[in-house]
Amino acid sequence: MDLGLAGRVYVLTGASRGLGFATAEALVADGAQVVVSSRDEGKVAAAVEQLGGPGVAAGVVADLADPGAARVLADTAVERFGRFDGALISVGGPALGTAAAMTDEQWRAAFETVFLGSVRAARVFASALPESGAIGLVLSTTVKSPSPGLGLSNGLRPGLAMAAKDMADEFGPRGVRIVSLLPGRILTDRNRELIRSSGDAATVADAVPLRRLGEPAEFGRVAAFLLSPAASYVTGVTVAVDGGVLRTL
Repeated sequence: MDLGLAGRVYVLTGASRGLGFATAEALVADGAQVVVSSRDEGKVAAAVEQLGGPGVAAGVVADLADPGAARVLADTAVERFGRFDGALISVGGPALGTAAAMTDEQWRAAFETVFLGSVRAARVFASALPESGAIGLVLSTTVKSPSPGLGLSNGLRPGLAMAAKDMADEFGPRGVRIVSLLPGRILTDRNRELIRSSGDAATVADAVPLRRLGEPAEFGRVAAFLLSPAASYVTGVTVAVDGGVLRTL
């Protein structure tokens, strides 16, 4: 199936590795150009090279906690590739620990980066997108079911999903779609850290109906589809990419 990505330009935050990078790979493989960002200059440069170099990818060192970051990313897409068609918003997972164990400072820091940084970016990107633009927010299965030891994520991700739903309603009349993606146990650096803290990979995999952990590319292909014109009637939803681990509808 042709996803209609040829010639389109996407911004991906937190995309020097992991799920963001996997999505960038899927977009580029189908003909899109991308702007990838993260806070690490070296990793951004390496990601651009892995994606095929300056002809298909541009890199920006950016932190979504910076109020001006989203505008710089949208402007970079237009300046480098002549257009801006969509974005994948991903930020690093917050500190591990229970909700009650987190200090006020940790809650405020997580809110600034995980929550406000994402909402601000979605708002800025949506205002800059043309009709048929799309935004995906990388959240977590904690949107629907809490995970032990992930108190900050349990507290903030559900609110983000509802904020995304609210913005999908607001920007829908302009033809701009907004969706949330809920990755489960996918083999990213973050999940490797979580697995080390909770048990071995085989035990974790046994709790997944598909009886295995996911690969970043499996998430990337789903995200690329949802950002593409092929998903033109999909908005305001949460899509789990979790091997069936969620027990909710």
